Amino acid sequence: MYVKICGLREPGHVTAAVEAGADAVGFVLTRSPRRITPALARELAAAVPPHVLTVAVFAGETPDEMRAAALEAGVRAVQLHGDHPREDFAALRDLGLTLVRAGSASADPRCGAFGEDLLIVDAPRPGSGEPWDWAAVRGRTTGQWMLAGGLDPANVAEAVDAARPWGVDVSSGVETAPGVKDAGLIREFVAAARAAAPAR
Repeated sequence: MYVKICGLREPGHVTAAVEAGADAVGFVLTRSPRRITPALARELAAAVPPHVLTVAVFAGETPDEMRAAALEAGVRAVQLHGDHPREDFAALRDLGLTLVRAGSASADPRCGAFGEDLLIVDAPRPGSGEPWDWAAVRGRTTGQWMLAGGLDPANVAEAVDAARPWGVDVSSGVETAPGVKDAGLIREFVAAARAAAPAR
């Protein structure tokens, strides 16, 4: 079970995610309570070992804006959240970074349809952190895709059983307040997600 912890802002929480066994960590460089600067993202990403994917998250920025911020941040992946056209993915391909497409279940469910390497299927209101009908995407998605939207340590096993994803992505579900991560919840989430994997 591939696990991504998103919206990290503090070194201790990045360390907690890495030590818990997360496969990817996300830094939000767009409008959000979790937003950080590319400079801070670079500091945080520099402490992440090579086997953990570092992801810069964007939503609505232009390809030029995303390119500049991702290069400054020194990340290994770029996540385009929301209604980005195929052209935006094509414009970033030459960076040589992993491209991640994130959107609601109503978007094209095929990983790679926009030229992306990884797909995140989120709630009807992407980024809301609201639980939704995870089973609705079961059997519809293809390739390397992560389930997101309202996941937390207590329900991730249920969500994995319902949707049968390749991976899971969490942000608000490991927080004590908007933008405030909790190292204990991060560890619990990774452990619960991994324990749920055999149910696939």
